[in-house]
Amino acid sequence: MKIKEDRSLGMYIILSLVTCGIYSYYFLYTMAQDANTVCAGDGKQTAGLVAFILLSLCTCGIYAWFWYYGLGNRLAENAPRYGLTFTENGTTVLMWLIFGSFLCGIGQFVAMHILIKNMNQLAHAYNTQH
Repeated sequence: MKIKEDRSLGMYIILSLVTCGIYSYYFLYTMAQDANTVCAGDGKQTAGLVAFILLSLCTCGIYAWFWYYGLGNRLAENAPRYGLTFTENGTTVLMWLIFGSFLCGIGQFVAMHILIKNMNQLAHAYNTQH
């Protein structure tokens, strides 16, 4: 099974705007599925879309930050398995989400860029090995 390795922040933004945000949920769903495939065997599981939506609603969005933080850490922790090293991890993503929100909301896009970049690199390494 080949993992998508050409995700793009630009297409994420455009398609999310065109679909009134629906694509952003599909994007998170596929990213979680791919992370679970690429990182299989690490003893962790990235929660899917239903948990993301319900828990984010129940916690007024705090769970979403936790989810992004966990994904960033999981990608960084699994990078050495594929001979990669990421300078950004979940803490970097979380800091961009929190403090970047004071910069006209640009932090959300920087955090997503980090996750997309790291996921693309892991996916490419995974596809090369499999």
